[in-house]
Amino acid sequence: MTHRPPLAHDRSKPPSAGRRVVALTGGVGGARLLHGLAGVLPPRALTAVVNTGDDFTHWGLRICPDLDTVMYTLAGLSHEQRGWGLARETFHALDAMRRYGAEGWFQLGDRDLATHLFRTDALASGRSLTEATAQMCQGLQVRTRVLPMCDQPRATMIDTRAHGTLAFQDWLVRERSTPGIERVRFEGAPEPGPDVVDAIERADLVVICPSNPYVSIDPILALAGVREALSGRPVIAVSPIVRGRAVKGPLAQMIADLEGRPASARAALGHYGELLNAVVVEAGDEAGFEVPALGAATVMGGRADRERLARDVLDFAERHL
Repeated sequence: MTHRPPLAHDRSKPPSAGRRVVALTGGVGGARLLHGLAGVLPPRALTAVVNTGDDFTHWGLRICPDLDTVMYTLAGLSHEQRGWGLARETFHALDAMRRYGAEGWFQLGDRDLATHLFRTDALASGRSLTEATAQMCQGLQVRTRVLPMCDQPRATMIDTRAHGTLAFQDWLVRERSTPGIERVRFEGAPEPGPDVVDAIERADLVVICPSNPYVSIDPILALAGVREALSGRPVIAVSPIVRGRAVKGPLAQMIADLEGRPASARAALGHYGELLNAVVVEAGDEAGFEVPALGAATVMGGRADRERLARDVLDFAERHL
């Protein structure tokens, strides 16, 4: 990892006193750290920029898996064991659709359907994804500002060795992430959402959550102007790899496929190159970084774990950035 020189900025106010924090996030791990950050920061101090490369249309409905995971987690409504969907969910509509012969590989719950129905209707009526997300967050009493990375479709595509090119959800869910990967790429308009670059440029700290670098964070970084905005901000990243293993999802195998080396915290975070000023990794994974590295307990269970890690990240950034 190439060293990025320290940035000069105002250290007079700790994050808890109102410094602005932007979190780049996607997936379950990212949503959990975001939940922790929301628990220790004032609501107006935190903005989440959420991956939408996973979005797709299913049963005629616009599905935004990472946005939904973020909203449900921040609202305290997510299913803790699965990490996705709502707690105490039922799947009667899914069963009925399967009886009619509809594809049932993507599990949409009965209450979850309301989210997709509302979003699809809002988009059809001319509202942007940013506007629809803000209204849904208000309805779920989510006080954190949640920004989709972009309003227009920006699909993550997986080029595989044996199955050709697959849309991300087809690869991850339908094919259970088994086809070996040759490349991850993005299709669609590269313009970020209307407030994304401004939020980053105004941030006193940017946190890259413990999300998959290739399919959760890269889609954000690839948008026009995002890397340029980040280049002037203090950036700290939390590793999604713990002692050579992914906490959740296919990242470890993706590193092997795409980088040709074993999974490690250094391999995962080294993907960000000179964007980073500091990193937080699982205790014992600190070796090999050229930027300040904190070893901490990064595996998150409930709210207490998430807020503890959030404080560790913010305190380390305060000391070193």
